[in-house]
Amino acid sequence: MFALLSSYYTEGLEYKRPSVINLHLISGLSLVFFGAILYLLGEQAPILTIFFVAYAIFSICVGMTLPVWLNYLVNIFSERKSYSGMGFMLLTQNLAKLSSSLLIVKIVETYAFSQTSSAIVFLGVGILFCGGGFFFLLTKEIPSVPIIDKQARRPFRRYVQKTVVHIFKNRNFLWFLAGDMDFYIIVTVISFYANYATAFCGIKSSIAAGYFVSFLYLGAIITNILVGSLDMFAPRNKYVVSKCASMTALLLLTVFGSQWSFFLASALMGVARGSRMVVYPPAIKKLSGQTDVTGYFAVAPILTIPFALALPMAFGSFLDYFSHLDGDAYRIVFLVSLGLILGSMFCILRVDFQNCQTTASGS
Repeated sequence: MFALLSSYYTEGLEYKRPSVINLHLISGLSLVFFGAILYLLGEQAPILTIFFVAYAIFSICVGMTLPVWLNYLVNIFSERKSYSGMGFMLLTQNLAKLSSSLLIVKIVETYAFSQTSSAIVFLGVGILFCGGGFFFLLTKEIPSVPIIDKQARRPFRRYVQKTVVHIFKNRNFLWFLAGDMDFYIIVTVISFYANYATAFCGIKSSIAAGYFVSFLYLGAIITNILVGSLDMFAPRNKYVVSKCASMTALLLLTVFGSQWSFFLASALMGVARGSRMVVYPPAIKKLSGQTDVTGYFAVAPILTIPFALALPMAFGSFLDYFSHLDGDAYRIVFLVSLGLILGSMFCILRVDFQNCQTTASGS
């Protein structure tokens, strides 16, 4: 919800880079705060309370950062180079994530999940997050919208209302949102499948904590290169590849329970997430038909909140209620997820990625 505030206050700014940097700093500092409190308070600290407070702060900060950052990205890349630009950027991110996941394997194996080691990880991540924001100073921003006089700024309620109305009139974009729901399905599966592996398939916790994540990023790296940097496939087909990878991963999790199947499923889910991250920002820019799409980036996740919240809660409740089924409960969840992704495939095939005209007006 806080994304609406950042999109509102950055609407019409000639240059958005200062806002992007400042919001990255705030997000990073929330991680530093959690790591510092975790380190200083010691074993007597109320860990869960601190975690949920820090996680709430981080979620608010990232929520404010994302729409401004995504709008910034799609405007520093030309339309022709947007997919390859996103691919190269995400490729470097995922290479760093792969390295860090391997480091986490060693930390978990050596120190387990001790409070001190966890605090050091969060401190390190927060500092790197803050430092990374300054590299936006090396990018070149071309202003794409006129400056809006602060005195003439429309009320916040009017801004939100006009953005929502514009989105609901864009039927093509609504089909796209429905077709993008598989992202939340895969995120939900990723939240549960490691527990399934360790509880019912005999996989070690250190492997699930580290190597599963490594293969997720490895799959993302592969797809960043193919559908991003090399710009293979048309936009719709990029999504089709993503969904096929997701459904194959869910079949592997349902039918097999060995270590290799979890590694391969992790890589395929990484392919799905990696494809989506490459396609999502340029697709919204193109389908919105606008130059400043900060409002679209802010409102779109709010429109999908009912599904994004209900799905993990429903799956979690199902797994708790039918815990007597052991691993079969998880396999039922995977099969239901596969069916939902198949439905999202139908929606994405209805999207017209070609006949979209860009206007200079904001939302």
